[in-house]
Amino acid sequence: MKIRWRWASALLLLSGCSGVPEGLQPVTGFDVQKYLGHWNEIARLDHRFERGLSDVTADYHKLPDGRIGVINRGFDAKNNKWKQAEGVARFQGSPDVGSLEVSFFGPIYGAYNVLVLDPQYRYALVAGPNRNYLWILARSPQLDPKILAELVGRAKELGFSTDKLIYVEHSQTPIMVD
Repeated sequence: MKIRWRWASALLLLSGCSGVPEGLQPVTGFDVQKYLGHWNEIARLDHRFERGLSDVTADYHKLPDGRIGVINRGFDAKNNKWKQAEGVARFQGSPDVGSLEVSFFGPIYGAYNVLVLDPQYRYALVAGPNRNYLWILARSPQLDPKILAELVGRAKELGFSTDKLIYVEHSQTPIMVD
């Protein structure tokens, strides 16, 4: 598996950083089958592994061994090219709780906690192991401004620095990268 994206370096920083941000709880009643598929990154807190990328997406699919395959993509306008990283995810505990670990480097896993999830699985608020990692995801590249404002408000209530959110542009046509 080729790693072509800086997300891998982030997981080195998160090595051993599984778990849930202090005082927060991932969603319960989580259905991985409904969560699988294509997601668009709407907003994120800045990290070097995604810095400068637009059109960021994540695709999740079930693997034969029961884990979840992850393909993250984003467009690097500075270098005019798509970047991609492939990894795997597994549950940190019960599969009906939205608390997973994602790895792009074999045994090194980073936390992936679904804190808010639309009942129809159209949008989600996701955190890493602490309040320095936050993503707002949606099934479509644009999210209704009212829903986005509600998610940002909820993230602020949960203690995230929402004034530092980066809103992701979606204007490129995605392509597969080997």
